[in-house]
Amino acid sequence: MNLSQALLHALRDHGARELFGLPGDFVLAFFRQAESSGILPMYTLSHEPAVGFAADAAARFHSRPGVAVVTYGAGALNMVNAVASAYAEKVPLVVISGTPGAAERRSGYLLHHQAKTLDSQLAIYREITCAQAVLDDPQRAPGELARVLAECLSQSRPVYIELPRDLVHAACAPVLRLPASSAEPRALAACAAAVLARLSQAHSPLLLVGVEIRRFGVERKVARLARLLNIPVATTFMGRGLLTDTDAPLLGTYLGLAGPEGITGAVERSDALFMLGVIVSDTNFGVSGEKIDLHGSILAANGAVTMGYQVYPGISLEALVDALLEQGEALGIAQTVQPARYPRGLKRDASSITPRDIACALNDALALHPGLPLAADIGDCLFTALDIAHTDLVAPGYYASMGYGVPAGLGLQAAGAGRPVILVGDGAFQMTGWELGNCQRYGWDPIVIVFNNRSWEMLRAFEPEAGFTDLSDWHFADMAPSLGGRGCRVSNRAELGAALDAALSRRGRFELIEVMLPRGAVSETLSRFVQGVRRLQQPAHSAAEVPEMAEE
Repeated sequence: MNLSQALLHALRDHGARELFGLPGDFVLAFFRQAESSGILPMYTLSHEPAVGFAADAAARFHSRPGVAVVTYGAGALNMVNAVASAYAEKVPLVVISGTPGAAERRSGYLLHHQAKTLDSQLAIYREITCAQAVLDDPQRAPGELARVLAECLSQSRPVYIELPRDLVHAACAPVLRLPASSAEPRALAACAAAVLARLSQAHSPLLLVGVEIRRFGVERKVARLARLLNIPVATTFMGRGLLTDTDAPLLGTYLGLAGPEGITGAVERSDALFMLGVIVSDTNFGVSGEKIDLHGSILAANGAVTMGYQVYPGISLEALVDALLEQGEALGIAQTVQPARYPRGLKRDASSITPRDIACALNDALALHPGLPLAADIGDCLFTALDIAHTDLVAPGYYASMGYGVPAGLGLQAAGAGRPVILVGDGAFQMTGWELGNCQRYGWDPIVIVFNNRSWEMLRAFEPEAGFTDLSDWHFADMAPSLGGRGCRVSNRAELGAALDAALSRRGRFELIEVMLPRGAVSETLSRFVQGVRRLQQPAHSAAEVPEMAEE
């Protein structure tokens, strides 16, 4: 077995099922090994950020490592933003970069793609990955690979692997998977008992779930726990799409001032808010109507459980949920909050289209075609997704990088998630929409809905007088045939309904529906979100309200 084969087998043994990449000279030899061995299929895209986003989406959906393979310098450094997003949002992404060989390093020349030093790339990736390995010694490589892949799984964060191109064919032993660490039994039992005691003493406990329950594969166990304890459940903004196809008592998604009043009140007034796998970020809590007392809450995340000033370290989500399932019993809480309702029944008339109409059309479609996964870019397309019936969703809800939606949708279909629906704004489509040209090589046929208002409309919502948010009309639907797909441009609700019906009835080519939206037409959720942000940014007192200071 050579080093490349050992790496590929190790990736598969740790859960990876496909590679996404873009070839370049320092990684060509590894690409040839990946292609000839057939250990994992390889999908190539057109730009490194899209490679990272596609691998990220595959990892998010399946709770397993996604793999991105790029060349040194121009390739890996071009993918930094996508990897930073994965780090921020706790995605198990494996980055493999081909690098110069030993003889090249000793040549004394500056090497092409080199920035400052030959190790500048490694230094940069130390900031956005949780573990790194340089495979410059084939004898040490199996241990190094076992270490970084174990960290990828245990922390659910990106790791970085450098493979010198002159060692691709070097003899190498197989990689043995390291055993997962386990919590100390007495500490785990004490933690679970303390959590249950805290919940049982509360009048209105509530379970708020975040992305970690998907990352660590415990969604179904969490649904069982909610049913066992009889506690209502809400997801965070980042956790939208969690607990799909479970019978958990799910109320909807918590959005603070931007969300339904019933869910907002239930979360913010809970006297025992149990946060499982939640990232405590501004996107999840930045527009809270009432400040949530985090010290009065229970937070299980990042491998620890925090209750007030008491911390139980070294306790994984799965271990905690298993212990709670073993010790727990129904708390007898009366659920008074009604689950969220989603708009249905698109009126197919000549009226202009609003984001709510897109949500209505997709909800009608999901009733007939359940299970379609969504990939959403950042912007009003993501806020519109919150009005769509609860289904699997991948989106950069916290890091909020534009350009995610289209490559993420391709990553979903490559990873076997089914036919995705991609929601993307015209600004983000300009960045990565051209990756759709790769669909014809692999037989992918996503349905792409472009929100075209000839504007960065979410930015305009915050700066309504600005001219820099204007965009030109690129007529995206006209470009679809040259990329191997079908395109349709719609301007009223009847055309939207007919276009979506046609797209769902056909397979084999991507379908691009370019929805022309009036400038200024935004979802109600985005409107409330902007109002909430502005309200929270206002000073506590206006100048007129500040009392004059007494003269000395």
